[in-house]
Amino acid sequence: MRPYILPLGLFRLLLSSLLVITLSLTGTAAPADGSSPEQLQQPWSALLRLHVTPEGRLNYEGLLAEEDQLLGYLQSLRKVRPQAETWTPDQLKAFWLNTYNAAATNLILENYPVASINDIRIKTMGSYESPWETVVVNVGGQNYSLNQIEQQLRQQFRDPRIHFALNYGAASSAPLLAEAYTGAQLNQQLDQQARRFINDPAFNQLSAQQVQLSALFRSYATEFGAEPQLLAFINRYAHAPVAATASIEYLSFSWALNSPSALSNGPVLGRK
Repeated sequence: MRPYILPLGLFRLLLSSLLVITLSLTGTAAPADGSSPEQLQQPWSALLRLHVTPEGRLNYEGLLAEEDQLLGYLQSLRKVRPQAETWTPDQLKAFWLNTYNAAATNLILENYPVASINDIRIKTMGSYESPWETVVVNVGGQNYSLNQIEQQLRQQFRDPRIHFALNYGAASSAPLLAEAYTGAQLNQQLDQQARRFINDPAFNQLSAQQVQLSALFRSYATEFGAEPQLLAFINRYAHAPVAATASIEYLSFSWALNSPSALSNGPVLGRK
């Protein structure tokens, strides 16, 4: 008995229908290179696992030996077009967090050794650009600076926890997570980062009636809110509750590089 063979046109129609059903169930579509948003981050995640210390510092010296892998990851982003229609909000947020962190890391490596990311100046025609305003990455054919990515994250997602996830390259910024951010785990990862940063006395000193907070909270006060809202946010993650009437002081912010060797070289104060 001869097996029944579907006509080519009908086969294509069924295949297209199956693809539409699959995408509607998952809510995602693959980037242009065929990788899922999670698969796309695997090279960056592997580098973080190798070079982020238990204290959350980044071993830039060790990473120099694998600079080509980092560049390969960043170059792969040229083919990626994150779309709100096909990616979940958490996948988009995770993608831009990872992109920012990898691009900031690569910028530091290109100028390493450097005492502070703020010391980096990129020469242009007749002038210099700051590390925050210079082009650091191309995503889907469009160039971005670190400030452009950060502003996009802040405006699109309105989530102050991103400031505990971004690699500002500073000793006083939050310790780094030793893995890439992913859409499926993003809320847990951001809560983990917030809890770790807020309860670490190296960054914030909390007591019931008085708190000394990182200057990060003052720099982004529009997102963390006035003092009552800020204290309520702190209490979401603090191990011991802080009174709603507690006084607030802000600690100085060190822009010394967030590498293990830089921590013992004294503070480098500056402004982003």
